[in-house]
Amino acid sequence: MMQRSITRNSLLLGLFALVTAGLLAATFEGTKERVAAAERAAAQKALLQIVPLERHNNDLLLDTMPIPEKYWKSLGLDRSGDINIAREDGRAVAVIIPSIAPDGYSGKINLIIGINRDGSLAGVRVLSHNETPGLGDKVDLKKSQWILGFNGKSLQNPTENLWTVKKDGGEFDQFTGATITPRAVIQQVRRTLEFFRETRSTLLNDSPQSEANSNEVK
Repeated sequence: MMQRSITRNSLLLGLFALVTAGLLAATFEGTKERVAAAERAAAQKALLQIVPLERHNNDLLLDTMPIPEKYWKSLGLDRSGDINIAREDGRAVAVIIPSIAPDGYSGKINLIIGINRDGSLAGVRVLSHNETPGLGDKVDLKKSQWILGFNGKSLQNPTENLWTVKKDGGEFDQFTGATITPRAVIQQVRRTLEFFRETRSTLLNDSPQSEANSNEVK
């Protein structure tokens, strides 16, 4: 009797697990398209903050170029990433490069860095970080306007030796009580500008969008 009861309960538990798994699978299938659309919209919003619609007429999310492994270290990446190309009538006007400052006060600071055709910065945004609230988190545009100070800067403006915080003899402001975080971001933006300078001719290859996806930085 007890054996039959155990067997029956086991079967019921197994059936319950199967039903639950089926419901979860159905829910996932029903929502994954909405989740993917939301993720696409969020990614597009971040890119458009740097290169707005009036500057290009291609799809930034589709017009991409993979970053070869030899450049991962200089960009702070531990795996492959894609560069988004902004084009107007097929001509590249800017690129948006993923880059990670590895040496923030509380760890990695994930960035996207927009660089115009002439080598000047279209904009920089912090996508994620773990910096101290009220101090290092001022790199986030939601917390302060500091990140906008990169707009229009290049390796010539200021000169490369001035790409650091004022405390170190550079041109960029640091935060009160927090120098490590802005220093890390500034240095990584400079490294990304150096990457652009080295690979500029490939990044700005003025091919149609359909060909751009088959290109790769050499």
